[in-house]
Amino acid sequence: MWCKTRHNWDDRSDSLVIMSAYVLLAIAIVAEVTATVSLKLSEGFSKLGPSIVVVLGYGVTFFFLGKALKAGLPVSIAYAIWAAAGVALVALIGAAFLSEPMNLTMVFGLLLVIGGVVLLEIGSKAGQ
Repeated sequence: MWCKTRHNWDDRSDSLVIMSAYVLLAIAIVAEVTATVSLKLSEGFSKLGPSIVVVLGYGVTFFFLGKALKAGLPVSIAYAIWAAAGVALVALIGAAFLSEPMNLTMVFGLLLVIGGVVLLEIGSKAGQ
């Protein structure tokens, strides 16, 4: 199995030590959501504070996404989780704090996105 050649393989449990990769991915998601919401608040980069948060936030995002991949997360799974969580969180924040619309159809769409990520995760484990 390809994972056994990675530095983060735990021979005692015969599994990846993956929790740290998910923590790194969570940091990337929080940074991406913060940057994306700040993009809206920057009003086309006309406000300095939110504009700085956008640039720094996306820098932090890709740094930690890269670290999560290096820690052993497959790129398809990491990107799916990162993208779906970002879409869902930004949509929820937009509805809750930025007066953006949210209706039942949109909620169903978000559930489909999240369901797709779950199926990718399940499928990746079935192939091992």
